Amino acid sequence: MTDQLNDVFAVDSDYYRVTDYLSDEDRALAAKVRAFVDAEVTPVINEYWEKADFPYHLLPKVAELGIVGTAIKGYGAPGLTRLQTGLVAMELSRGDGSFNTINAVQSGLVMGTINLLGSEEQKTRWLPELAALRKLGAFALTEAAHGSDSVGLESTAELVGDEYVISGEKRWIGLGHVADVVIIWARDVADNKVKAFIMEKNADGTYPDGYHAEAITGKMAKRAIQQAAITMTGVRVPAGNKLALSKSFRDVSSVLNMTRTTVAWEALGHAQASYEIAVRFANERVQFGKSISNYQLVQYKLANMLADLTAMQLICFRTGALQNEGRLTNEQASLAKLFTGQKSRALCREARDMLGGNGILLENHVARHLLDMEVVHTYEGTDSMQALIVGRDITGVAAFN
Repeated sequence: MTDQLNDVFAVDSDYYRVTDYLSDEDRALAAKVRAFVDAEVTPVINEYWEKADFPYHLLPKVAELGIVGTAIKGYGAPGLTRLQTGLVAMELSRGDGSFNTINAVQSGLVMGTINLLGSEEQKTRWLPELAALRKLGAFALTEAAHGSDSVGLESTAELVGDEYVISGEKRWIGLGHVADVVIIWARDVADNKVKAFIMEKNADGTYPDGYHAEAITGKMAKRAIQQAAITMTGVRVPAGNKLALSKSFRDVSSVLNMTRTTVAWEALGHAQASYEIAVRFANERVQFGKSISNYQLVQYKLANMLADLTAMQLICFRTGALQNEGRLTNEQASLAKLFTGQKSRALCREARDMLGGNGILLENHVARHLLDMEVVHTYEGTDSMQALIVGRDITGVAAFN
């Protein structure tokens, strides 16, 4: 491989040379994001992860990268291809999962929802500020009693005069306690359909009356980004803040299907980082008079880790290509999330085990990747839910109920 490719991918983690299929533009983008992560994120992230806070001071530098908004065209967004969007997620996650989540929520869930379901006026109103990171967004879908069963959400929105009055509770909402723009999914009382409503902070930086959000504490993973528990009691938003094209829960599914492959790329980023850490450690760690890379068991484990990593790469790159062509099905996206979630979780665990006691130290990074994969394995549909989606496609029978 060329030196340029070596800068983007460690030689020993691109075993099937999938980077040969990248364009020069793809390589430059991946190299730019990786350089930012190595210079700015990795040196500080353990400190912020341990104190459960995010390095917000780095957000202006993220804006300068030109990646916020990813595949959205116009409105200050870069209009990346789906493959490039995946590469961004992979490189950010290779540094830290919380850092990737900030961009995934901002670019995919928040800006993606507005771009997909908003009117032209609504896009012009909100997307440029979000793309420049002058405003932060949150995506308020999940409720405490409705995780996998998100279609059963109970939050309500009732049109009263020229405002919607929203009540309900949300949980696990990334940045829901600090975001300037919060997309709230609620059931319209008029027709019982789930729709999207945008709540904004007041001019003085406070939230509207009735909106109360607190950061969830005590998390063991994704600690550098805080999720909120939200209570809404008669929160009023202008009628014009209902996203114009949001009509039913199918719109939620459209957004999540669009972003699910990005989650697979995140899993790949965690796996790549953990594999590379394990290889370096195996070559450096001396036991019984020689590096542990000399032992058959270690080589066996590394070979199997590389096999899984390579399979994840091939799936992610192929889904990126299919998505660029507009041919990726929801079921194919689910298979990518299913496989990468399972394999990356196992790979990160194996890498931590290879480091022994050193693997639990933040300074060696692998424990952070392992714990963050526990979250990735869960959100946007667990492997069980993804398997049922794929199983329905295989058999023609829906086993959800």
